[in-house]
Amino acid sequence: MGKYANRATGLLVLLVFIWGISWSIYKAALDYTPPILFAGARSLIGGLLLALVLLPVWKRIKWRENWTSYAISALLNAVLFYGLQTAGLNYLPGGLFSVLVYFQPVLIGIFAWIWLGEKMTAFKITGLLLGFLGILVISADSFSGTLSVTGIILGLFAALSWALGVIYVKKVSSQVDSMWMVALQFIIGGTVLVVAGSFIENWADITWNTTYLFGLGFGSTFGIPIAFVIYFHLMNNGEASKVAAFTFLVPLIAVLTGTVFLHEAVTATLAIGLILIVLSIYLVNHRTKYQRI
Repeated sequence: MGKYANRATGLLVLLVFIWGISWSIYKAALDYTPPILFAGARSLIGGLLLALVLLPVWKRIKWRENWTSYAISALLNAVLFYGLQTAGLNYLPGGLFSVLVYFQPVLIGIFAWIWLGEKMTAFKITGLLLGFLGILVISADSFSGTLSVTGIILGLFAALSWALGVIYVKKVSSQVDSMWMVALQFIIGGTVLVVAGSFIENWADITWNTTYLFGLGFGSTFGIPIAFVIYFHLMNNGEASKVAAFTFLVPLIAVLTGTVFLHEAVTATLAIGLILIVLSIYLVNHRTKYQRI
């Protein structure tokens, strides 16, 4: 049990780090590429690379029995999540939009209670709300520009689609191979996004420089297949709400990355937000003396 706990902790740290630094990497790459084509390309390539690794066990796909599960997962976790996220960033400042997206752990806590039968304690509710408050505090300094109702709606729906996608994958985890689920959802979703992007954007607008290629390469390896394999593995082997609580750390890593590499100042709100997020993770993972027996 101790070995698994240490392994799970290590995977969580790696996941939070990958997603935390990805915001800065993708933001830099988007200066040289249309957004939907970029999202679609990294999703499709990432899914295909993972599928190549999984080819020796292709029989686990069981397409006839599971194609609807793959399609629903692709719709929620790739097409809607990345599509809404990309569109929403055109309407709102990045700081505010990331806060809306990371309302997802709170939604997962609620949905896991409703559909997965996970216990919802006062500690857990308080922890989830404190985590979201911590993100609000961390991102407060970047709230600038005119607020758009359209952008807010898109951000909330992005969080909703991601939360529903994660809960759905955990719900059907006993019926489908989790690795093939990740690969196929991004192959299907990436294809849809690339086709859509080809109609509304222009491939000629891509600047094939080092920044773009690094962003595409990072997203196609670490950002999508590796990160989501880790994420769904942790979700399928633990309480969804507890794993989701750790993703509150992602915006913190994103801010720290900006501080180190972009020389942005460390503010009091960053310190306060960190304290709230740490407290959030403690409360969500807290067990009473009766639960430890």
